[in-house]
Amino acid sequence: METHADLAEELLEVIEEKDRRIAELEQQLQWLMSQIRLAKHKQFGASSEKTDGTQFSLFNEAESNADMTISEPEITEVKAHYRKRTRLTTDKLPEDLPVEIIEHELPAEDCICPACSSKMHTMGKQTREELKIIPAKAVITRHVQHIYACRNCEATSDSVPIVKADMPEPVIKGGFAAPETIAHIAVQKFMMASPLYRQEQEWKQNGILLSRQTMSNWLLKASENWLEPIYEEMKLKLCTHEVLHADETTLQVLKEPGKAAQSKSYMWLYRTSGEAKHQIVLYDYQPDRKRIHPETFLKSFKGCLHCDGYEGYHKLPESIIIVGCLAHLRRKFFDALKTLSKEKQAESNGAKGVAYLDKLFHLEKQFASLTPANRLSERERISKPLFAEFYNWIESTAALPKTLLGKAMYYAKSQRKYLERYLLDGRLEISNNRAERSIKPFVIGRKNWLFANTPNGARASAIYYSLIVSARENGLNPFEYLTWIFTNAPNLGRAGYISAVEDFLPGSAAIPEKIFTPQPGNAKPQKYAWEED
Repeated sequence: METHADLAEELLEVIEEKDRRIAELEQQLQWLMSQIRLAKHKQFGASSEKTDGTQFSLFNEAESNADMTISEPEITEVKAHYRKRTRLTTDKLPEDLPVEIIEHELPAEDCICPACSSKMHTMGKQTREELKIIPAKAVITRHVQHIYACRNCEATSDSVPIVKADMPEPVIKGGFAAPETIAHIAVQKFMMASPLYRQEQEWKQNGILLSRQTMSNWLLKASENWLEPIYEEMKLKLCTHEVLHADETTLQVLKEPGKAAQSKSYMWLYRTSGEAKHQIVLYDYQPDRKRIHPETFLKSFKGCLHCDGYEGYHKLPESIIIVGCLAHLRRKFFDALKTLSKEKQAESNGAKGVAYLDKLFHLEKQFASLTPANRLSERERISKPLFAEFYNWIESTAALPKTLLGKAMYYAKSQRKYLERYLLDGRLEISNNRAERSIKPFVIGRKNWLFANTPNGARASAIYYSLIVSARENGLNPFEYLTWIFTNAPNLGRAGYISAVEDFLPGSAAIPEKIFTPQPGNAKPQKYAWEED
């Protein structure tokens, strides 16, 4: 027979079990609510991850806003003056645009003074300027090759020498596409994100029936014949650098051998860092996300590779030093911050994590104009102690492992040896944002054309994106650049044309001046500090 003591003990066990279950359910509820807030923020909130510099600052305001690169201002006396109000605008037009002048004059019979009937003269002019856009037009270029023979030999000799005038080779043998046509189609698709079916409609509106199949064939043939050797040369050049960035994103390929149409393929990206004099950005299509792909692509590379926390990068050969991305870590703390109500955000641990990282990024902005050696020195003096303080705070802060804050803490601890490596070399960067910005043109294009049809098409897309994005990074006009390649590549080595594949690279001295994008107001392309004389 149970005693009162036994009954009381059973009741205590039931209460403890219910308390444990309640605590477990409260934790689940808290996690679910945080996921709902984060989902609502991603769907309805601003996509920007910027924060007010003073909103979550753990540091002295004067200290956090200081800029060591700005010299002390001189005190000068400013006289009172009045200035005509002008419209603030960032719109600028090239100064070498052709100008069409239209004179608006009165007829001779109307140039009579209404007071005394004498003839009037022009006393002044009032000018208004407008930007006039002339839509692109198509023309037929007819190449007529003259063939010469000798009249005297025709009359007196058994053999007649025949000489042909030089005529350039076409970009596609047997086709009617000019270099400008393929360049235009490529730029519209891979830079302006206009799928071929939309371009087909645009051609049709201009009275030209040009099917998307024909345009696709042109792009594939031009890529295989002329762009692929340039791509391979750019790849060799890329791997000679000591600092690179890498990233990857998904791609759907409908007719991938051995895979369902709905399965994921990947577009990998590799590019030079800010310390490179001439930028190279290469895309590489692969059917999956296995580490063998970056290992194969970078087999001749030895140096530092900026990337995210994907485990595949950490298994690369020891000759490749992996450098982590603090922007990814900040994003995790920022997500944890957004799951809280506005009243709780300012005092939360998520806000403290964001504040620490914002300070590290702010310091990098101050160091941007320094040489790598001076930047390394300043990082040792200021950034390294702050980085250590940040991790001391992480080690002393508790967070539930399944919460977003707990995941951010875990990511910070597990990735520390990669994240702190940017402090070891002045050429390295605090984040992998450079690669993420470069992969964005492909992501924008993917939202429009959705998928690739075949692996060959995906590989051709990777090559076109590589040349177009690299051209833009080096200040080149992609249309003019591709037109120049398609004109010269079929005639490689002939008199008056490019003599070697290396001359096609975006940083080549052989590129004509007209291919560079005009800088408004005669502005020169920005140089990095270490490129200055």
